[in-house]
Amino acid sequence: MCILALFVAPQALALYDLRKQNVVVDDPNSSDPNDQIQTGEQTSRGIEFDIAGEILPGWKVIGSYAYTDSFVSKDTSGFEGQRRDNVPKNTASLWTTYAFQQGSLQGFGLGLGVYFVGDRFGDLDNSYILPSYVRTDAALFYQRDTWKAAINLRNIFNTEYFLGSDGGRLQVQPGTPFSVSGTFSIEF
Repeated sequence: MCILALFVAPQALALYDLRKQNVVVDDPNSSDPNDQIQTGEQTSRGIEFDIAGEILPGWKVIGSYAYTDSFVSKDTSGFEGQRRDNVPKNTASLWTTYAFQQGSLQGFGLGLGVYFVGDRFGDLDNSYILPSYVRTDAALFYQRDTWKAAINLRNIFNTEYFLGSDGGRLQVQPGTPFSVSGTFSIEF
């Protein structure tokens, strides 16, 4: 009889209530992207946690989740109560890797990760929303003695997504399309 055991250990847990005063932001009433104003106070509160574990020798999993409520808490310019731009309420990720422990494939491994970013406002006026997205990444790697080689595949389904904005609809930053990168390292 074979029994799978999942050994999970919390890696990090944070509850927070942060307040920042006199934050400089883009002036939504100006067409000049260099014009800025100060908001009275911005508040971010929420929870973040990571858990990690090893399901079987060589098979590792790490997951994370964050809930963030971020808004302008004090202001004389009319922004009080507005959600912060570029800050999603929910983010999550799950990454797993498997490295062969013996045989002719020993040292070879692969990984797969999924990242979720929820809807968020693109400006402090809360006039438009940057949509949520799910991005999937993968990796192939080989490690032997003191050296390691890896090929990383980012956004393997070529998902169209937005990283954020600089305060206006014309300054939205698209996410990176499917890309491949390689690394090689030697430890000594």
